[in-house]
Amino acid sequence: MEPDLFTAAAEDRQEKDPAASPLAVRMRPRTLDEVVGQAHLLKPGSPMRRLVEKGAEGGGPAGPSSVILWGPPGIGKTTLAHVVSQATNKRFVELSAITAGVKEVRAVIDGARRASGGYGKETVLFLDEIHRFSKAQQDSLLPAVENRWVTLVAATTENPYFSIISPLLSRSLLLTLQALTDDDLRGLIQRALTDERGLDGAVTLHEDAEAHLLRIAGGDARRALTALEAGAGSAIAKGEAEISLETLEGAVDRAAVKYDRDGDQHYDVASALIKSIRGSDVDATLHYLARMIEAGEDPRFIARRLMISASEDVGLADPTALQTAVAGAQAVALIGFPEARITLSQVAVALALAPKSNAAYLAIDAALADVRAGLAGPVPAHLRDSHYKGAQKLGHGQGYAYPHDVPGGIAAQQYAPDSVHGKRYYEPTRYGAEARYADVVERVRERLRGERPPGKDTP
Repeated sequence: MEPDLFTAAAEDRQEKDPAASPLAVRMRPRTLDEVVGQAHLLKPGSPMRRLVEKGAEGGGPAGPSSVILWGPPGIGKTTLAHVVSQATNKRFVELSAITAGVKEVRAVIDGARRASGGYGKETVLFLDEIHRFSKAQQDSLLPAVENRWVTLVAATTENPYFSIISPLLSRSLLLTLQALTDDDLRGLIQRALTDERGLDGAVTLHEDAEAHLLRIAGGDARRALTALEAGAGSAIAKGEAEISLETLEGAVDRAAVKYDRDGDQHYDVASALIKSIRGSDVDATLHYLARMIEAGEDPRFIARRLMISASEDVGLADPTALQTAVAGAQAVALIGFPEARITLSQVAVALALAPKSNAAYLAIDAALADVRAGLAGPVPAHLRDSHYKGAQKLGHGQGYAYPHDVPGGIAAQQYAPDSVHGKRYYEPTRYGAEARYADVVERVRERLRGERPPGKDTP
C-alpha cells in the first residue's frame, strides 16, 4: 500500500538506526548496477532497464511494459521491484497477494487514474505472490494493465502458465529469473561484510564458513544474508573477529555436510544414489538423497538423475516408473525446496523398490552401435513415403500391407533394412511387468516372419 503515518515513522526509524532492519533488507540494491545476477534481464534496452531508466521520462510511443517476474525465492524479484521504486519518478504502490484483495486492487487503480488525470503522474504497482490471487482477483487487474493506468510488476514463484490467467499473461512480458550462482552469492556476502550498510568490517568470514554458507543458501540471497547475520551476531557476542565454521554452524543450527557441488563429492554422492536405486537398497537411497538435499544440491539436478534412472534401471519392468519420475520433476519445478524434498523422496523410494530392467537401455545402445558401424541400409521400398507425386513410379509404397486390415493387426512383412533384418536388439527380462513384454515380443516376431498364423490370440 502507499505510505501512511506509521509506515513513514518505521522508515524514519530504520534510516536513523540501520541495524533495526535485517541485513537482507539493509543490503537490498539501490540501483540496477548493485543487483546480483540476472544479467540477461538488465541489458541495455531490456524491459526492466527501460522501466527503471526511462520511468521518469514518461512512456512515449513505446512506454515500459507490465512485467511478470518468475523465479524461486531469494533471487531478486522483490529487489528489482524496489529498484524500480527508488529509481523512477512514478508513483509506486506495493501490494501482497497474501493480504490484499479486489477491494485493495481497485483502490490502487482508482488512485492511479486520479494521479494520472490530476497531475500526470503514472503509477507502478508491485504485486508480490500474484499466484495467490484467484481468477476473479486477477481479472480485476486487466483494465488497468490494458489501458496502462498502472505499470504492473508482479512476482511469482510458481509457473505462471498454471497460476496466472491467460489474458493477464498476454498483456504483460514474462521475465524468467535465473538461479543465483555461488559466485553471485559470494560477491553479495563479501559486500555485506564490508559495506557500511551491512556489517561494516565488524567481522571477517573464514573460507570454510563461507563454503558452508553457500551450501545452506541454496542459491537464495535472502537465506545467505540471514545466515551471515546470525553468524556475525554469534561471533561478535563471543568476542571473535572472524566467523568460523563452528560459530556459523552453531548460529544456524545446521552442521556442514562435507560435499562440494562442483567437485568429486558432487559426482560421488550422485553416483551412489543411482547405484543404490539400481541395487534396490531403499535406505541407502534415502541416505544419499538426504546428503544431496542438505548440501544444497539443485533439486532439478536430482530430479533429472531420477528420470534417467527410471528409464535406465527400471525400464519396462515397471512402465509407471518414468511417469512417476517425470511427474516428480514437474512438481519439484513448481514447488521448490523445502517441500520438494518430499516429492524427491517419493520418487526415489518408488524407483528403489521397483523391479529392475535395463533391456530398453541395452537395446538402444545396440541399435546405435550398428548404425554407427554403417549398418543403415536403404529403407525397404514398400515402407517409403508414397504420398508425393511421382512416388508410385519409383515403386515407393508398393506391396505395403496395412496392419489394420490384417487379422490380429500384425502383417508379415519386412520392416528393417536388409543390413539389419533379423537383428534382435530388445531382449526383455522376466522381471516385473516386462515379463508380459517378453511373451508378446516373441509372438510378434514370429508373426512378422510369417511363422505364426493370425489367430484369436492377441500379441
